Parts: sequence; structure tokens; C-alpha cells
Amino acid sequence: QRPDLVEEAAEGADAPMMRGMFSAISGLKVHQTMLDVTANDLANVNTVGYKSARTTFQDSLAQLVRGANGPGNDTGGSNALQVGLGVQLGSIDNLMTTGAPQTTGNPYDVYIEGTGWFRVANGTPPAVPTGGFEYTRAGNFTLNSQGFLVTQSGQYLIGRGVVATPDGRGGFTYRPDAADSYIQVPAGATDVTIARDGGVSYIDNTPGSPTEGQRVVAGYIALARFSNEAGLTRNGGSTWSESASSGPAVIGTPDTDGFGTTIGGMLEMSNVDLASQFTQMITAQRGFQANSRVISTADEMLADLVNLKR
Repeated sequence: QRPDLVEEAAEGADAPMMRGMFSAISGLKVHQTMLDVTANDLANVNTVGYKSARTTFQDSLAQLVRGANGPGNDTGGSNALQVGLGVQLGSIDNLMTTGAPQTTGNPYDVYIEGTGWFRVANGTPPAVPTGGFEYTRAGNFTLNSQGFLVTQSGQYLIGRGVVATPDGRGGFTYRPDAADSYIQVPAGATDVTIARDGGVSYIDNTPGSPTEGQRVVAGYIALARFSNEAGLTRNGGSTWSESASSGPAVIGTPDTDGFGTTIGGMLEMSNVDLASQFTQMITAQRGFQANSRVISTADEMLADLVNLKR
């Protein structure tokens, strides 16, 4: 064999094989990310209010080998010749579908049927925070030592105040105020319930109180909605925060202005679909294996090329 021909063949073959190797490496990276997202979803299959995610890919740059030609005097033209240079991560989409409801019987568990997010924040009663709100669909609330509704991590549930109007029969009618407020259930209260309009009510057992023995509304749960829910940023602990992509929060009370309704004694579970996630896991595994095989094949071709000189 002529050495000059062998070297020329090596130069022509090295670039495509190395290009294929790097394309396969990009495939390994994105399929690993796909598996990471799937593994996180499976780990949170029983997390209250969890929202699953979806990974999408898009092709990377392409190398132009020959440009496109239009029709000429004696030719019909030709298409461009391009060689792809791999794949890149397109997006990790948050899937905001509603999780399945689960009946718990706990009066402080709340399920949102429809649109809306609970607002929670750190605070120091009686001062209500004016910012730093986080949002969640996990409605497993509890009462702290002062009777305030809080999350399991200790953040206060931010609601709306109450306007009480005498009904002329010794009782009161209630409606939500426009101001933010904590929701506090006093000690000794019984039969706590949460209505479809977000009203948290109880039976007043305080001796001498003008509402003794009556049902009193302690406050109203406030909900938030966004133009693009999928644009919210995950904070961990089943909470989210608004971003430039999600748009600002629009605040209202349940069962008004397009907001969903609240149901006490129920929780929204994770929206992870096990069948879909297992399919995604197999797809990620097979894609990873296929790209690994490309690297092995390109390596064998390079080895054959090197052996031509022997």
C-alpha cells in the first residue's frame, strides 16, 4: 500500500468519525438528564401536591457540506447537504395537571378543585407580610400553638380578612375583606370546617361572647393564579415562586372570578403517572445505550484505520 494514500484516507475518515463520537457524547448527556428528571418524578410519586416534569430535546448545530442550488439552464437544482452535530436539551417542562384527590377526614386538609394556588409566607403575627410569598398546591395544613393555620414547615397560610354584618336575628353574615390576613382559629373552638368559598369557620364556645354557640368565620383562604403556571420556579418543600415567565400573581378568593373551589378534608396528591414515567425511563435507557454503541462503533472504525499502517 502507498503511505500517501493511507494518510489521505485517514484524514478524510477521521473527521466524520470524531464528529459522530461528539454527537454521541451529547446524546449521552441529554439522556442522562432525562433519566435524572424521571428519577425525581418517581421519587415524588407520593408527595402531596407535587407536579411532574417532562424533558424534551432539540437538535444542535449542523455542518453545511454543500449549499442548496436553484434550477439552472440544464439542471433542476439540488438540496443542501448538512450533517447534524448532535443533540441538546430543549426544555424541562412543568406539567401542571391536577393530581388525584384523596379523602383524609382531617378538617385542616384542603383540596383546590380547579384553578388556584395557596399563598404561604414567613411572618410575625399580627403584622402580615407584604412580600416574599410562595405558592403551593399542598394543602396539608395544621394549627400552630397560637391557632394560626400553617404549613408542615411552619409557613403561615395567607388569606383574607372577614367583614361581619349583623343579620338582624342576633347573628352575622360574613364576606371576605380585600386585605391580606392570617387565619386564626381560637382555642376552644369546635367543628372547624372549610367551605367551597374558602371560608374557615368554627363553633364559638367562648362564654359571654356575642357569637357564643354560633358558627363564626375566622377568615377566608386566598388563592393565586398566573398567566403561565408552568413558568413558576420550584423552591423545594412543595412550594413555588413567581418568575418573569409565570407573570405576576392575581389574587382572589375561591369560587369567584375564575378561581377554583376549596374542599376541606381532602388533599391533592402527586400528578406523577407511573406508567408514563416507567416508559420514559426505558426510553432514556435505550437512548443512552444506542449512543454508547455509536461511540464503540466509531472507536472500532478508528482502530481499523490505524491498523492500515501495520
